[in-house]
Amino acid sequence: MLGSTHGTLTTDSRRARVIACGEQPSPVVHGRPAATDDLDVSGRPLYADVPDLDRFFRPETVAVVGASDAEGRPNTGITRQLIAWAERVGARLHPVHPTRPSVFGIPCAPSVAHLPEQVDLAVLLVADPLPVIEELAETKVKFAVAFASGFAETGTEGAAAQERLAAAVARSGLRLLGPNTNLNAFERFRDDLDGPAIALITQSGHQGRPVFALQELGIRLSHWAPTGNEADLETADFISYFAEQPEVGAIAAYVEGLKDGRAFLLAADRAARRGVPVVAVKVGRTETGARTAASHTGKLTGADAVVDAAMRQFGVIRVDGLDELQDTATLLARARRVGASRQDASEQGTAGGRTRTSDPAADGVVVYSISGGTGAHFADLATEAGLHLPQLSEAKQAELHQWIPEYLNVANPVDNGGHPVGDWRGRKIIDAILDDPDVGVLICPITGPFPPMSDKLAQDLVDAAEQTDKLVCVVWGSPVGTESAYRETLLGSSRVATFRTFANCITAVRAHLDHQRFTDSYRSPFDEAPRSPSPSFRKAQALMRPGQQLSEHAAKQLLRAYGIRVPREQLVTSAAAAVRAASLVGYPVVMKASGARIAHKTELGLVKIGLTSASQVRDAYRELTDIARYEGISLDGVLVCQMVERGVEMVVGVTHDRLFGPTVTVGLGGVLVEVLRDSAVRVPPFGEDQAHAMLTELRGRALLDGVRGAPPADVDALVEVVLRVQRMALELGDDIAELDINPLMVLPRGQGAVALDALAVCR
Repeated sequence: MLGSTHGTLTTDSRRARVIACGEQPSPVVHGRPAATDDLDVSGRPLYADVPDLDRFFRPETVAVVGASDAEGRPNTGITRQLIAWAERVGARLHPVHPTRPSVFGIPCAPSVAHLPEQVDLAVLLVADPLPVIEELAETKVKFAVAFASGFAETGTEGAAAQERLAAAVARSGLRLLGPNTNLNAFERFRDDLDGPAIALITQSGHQGRPVFALQELGIRLSHWAPTGNEADLETADFISYFAEQPEVGAIAAYVEGLKDGRAFLLAADRAARRGVPVVAVKVGRTETGARTAASHTGKLTGADAVVDAAMRQFGVIRVDGLDELQDTATLLARARRVGASRQDASEQGTAGGRTRTSDPAADGVVVYSISGGTGAHFADLATEAGLHLPQLSEAKQAELHQWIPEYLNVANPVDNGGHPVGDWRGRKIIDAILDDPDVGVLICPITGPFPPMSDKLAQDLVDAAEQTDKLVCVVWGSPVGTESAYRETLLGSSRVATFRTFANCITAVRAHLDHQRFTDSYRSPFDEAPRSPSPSFRKAQALMRPGQQLSEHAAKQLLRAYGIRVPREQLVTSAAAAVRAASLVGYPVVMKASGARIAHKTELGLVKIGLTSASQVRDAYRELTDIARYEGISLDGVLVCQMVERGVEMVVGVTHDRLFGPTVTVGLGGVLVEVLRDSAVRVPPFGEDQAHAMLTELRGRALLDGVRGAPPADVDALVEVVLRVQRMALELGDDIAELDINPLMVLPRGQGAVALDALAVCR
C-alpha cells in the first residue's frame, strides 16, 4: 500500500527532482524566498503572505508624479480627484513635476528624490512608469499605482515592456498596482452605511460600476481594487487581504484572467478558512483551449472547466452576470449564520474566522406569498434549482391555520390569501414559520405593490428579520421600484435581502446555503499536503522517457509503481511465448499490441479479446503483428493479459493546465468516453472528500450504484485510484504531459479496481 493516499495531494515534481540531483530549490512566495516547510513536494508554496495593504488604501502620505493643474490636460482631472481623496482619508499629498513650482496651490517637488518626507503611495501619471519605479526604490516608497496603458494588453511588444516593469518592481521592494488601471481605488465611499461590507476586485473598472452603485441601495462597500494588468499586485493578493478585514462580509470579483493559479488557490483557501465568501464573475466560459491531446483525458478537460473546478473546490461562488454578482455578494455579506450573532461571526471561529456551529444549519426554504399562483411558480423554480422546500409538519400547519383560513394551503408554499393588515396576525404567521427548526430561509415573493397590504407585509418581514438569525428574503417584483415599501422599508433594513427577480433570489439563496455547508466541513488541503517524495517516485523516474509516449506495458509499470492494480499480463515477442504466457495468466485472455507510438489500439484492430485456446492465441499473435507491420507501427511486443469482464468502465487521468499545472480527471470510460464526455476535474491539492465529490458530479453516477440488476461498484477503490493518480501528478508533474487510464474497470463492491489500459506521454 502507498502511504498517506487519503491525505491531500498536489502537483509537479520540480522540488523532488532537484533534491534527487542535490540541488536546492529557490521558489519565491510573494517576493520572498520560501522556507522549506512552506513548500509541497512539487516545490510549490503551501502558504502565502498576506500583503499589508493598509497603507495603500489608507496612506499617510501620497505623491502624485506627473501632477498637473493645466486646463484641458487629462492629468489635471485626475490630480483634482486625488487631492479630494487624500483629504477624505487624511493623507498629506505631494505633487511631483519637473517644471511646476506648485499644483493647485500645493508646493510641487521636481522629482521623487526631492520629496520632503517618505511616501506611502506614489500615483504615477506618466506614460512610462519604468524610470520612476527605479527612483521610488531609492526612496523606499511602499506602494505605486501605474495608470499607463500600452503593456501586455497590446500584444508581444507590450508584454515584453510589462515584463521589464515587473522585474523592476520585484527588485525595488515596493508593490505596484497596474499598469493599465484606473482611479477606482480612490472613489468616494459612503461612510454613513453600517453592517458588513462588500470588498470589490475588478480587472475592468467599468464592470465594477454596478456593484459600486449598490451603495445607493444602502449596501456598504469598503474597498475597490482595480487590478488592471497585474504586473505585480494581483487578484489573489486582494482576496487574501480582504479576507482578513473585520468589516468585510463578502468579496466580489470580476476576473478576466488569473495571473497565478496556485496564488489564487492559496488566497481562496485563506478566505475559506476565515469563512468569508468570495463571489466571482470569471469571463471565458466558452474558451475551448488549444490542446492537441493523445489521451482521452486531455480531450475531456477544457481550460474553463479547470477554473470552474478550482473555484468550487475552495468555495468560490461563480456567477455569470453582474446583476447576479450584485445580489449574491449582498446576500452573502449580510446573511447571519444560524446560532451566530454578527459580532460572533467577525470575532470567533476556526483560524480567526467566523463562528461555526457544531450542528449544521437548517437548509429548509419556505415560500410565503399572498398569492397561491405566485407561491407555486416560485416553488417550482426553487425546487428545480436544487433548493430544499420541506413540507411543514401537521402541527405547524395547524398552528398557521389559527390565522390563515383552512381552505388555503400552508404546507409550503404558505398561501395566506392576503397578508393581515389591521392587527397582529401577519407577524404571528411569519414568526411561526421562522420558529420551525427545519426552516433556515423564508422567501416572500411580492410580484407587485398592493398598498396597504404590501406595505404592512414588508414591515412585518423587516421586524421579524431583526429578531432572527435565519435568512429572510423578499422579491420585489414591481418594475417601478419607487414605492416606499421598497425604497424605505425593505432597502432600509440590513437584515432583509431584497431582490428584483426570482432567478437572482434563487441563485443567491442557493449560494448562501452551499457556502454555509462548505465552510461547516472545510479543512484546508494545504495543511496536509506531502512535503517529501514517496518511495514510488524513484521507481517511476526510471520509467520516464523524455519527449516520448510510453508503451502500454511501460505505462502499466508506472501505475504499478504507485500501487494501482493492473491485470496479470506478460509481454511476449513470439507466438510460442504467447501461448506459454496465456497458460500462466489463465484463460480467457486478452491480447494487445504494445508499442510506444500507439494511442488508441481498438480503432486499429490491435486488441483481441476472449481468447480461450492456444490456437486462438497463436492466430491472434500473427494477426496483431501483421496489422502493426502494415500500419508501420513499431512494437515492443504483444501483451497477453488477464481478461476482466465484470465491472463499470471508468477513466482516470492527468493533464496539464497552463494556469494550474497538473489536474486530475475522472469520468465514465470505455470506447465511448469522448462521445459521453461525462467527467469531473479537480486541481491538486484535494483529499478524499473531493474525490468522492467528483463522482457525484457525473451524470452517470448511478452506474456505480448498480443498475438493472448489476451489483454496486467498489467506489472506495475508485476513490483510492483517483488519490494515487493525484500523487503521480504531484511527483511526476514536470515529467508527464498526459496520463490516461481507460478503462479502469471498477469491480463489484469489495473487489477493487483494475487498470485495463494505460497511456502516458512524457514531457
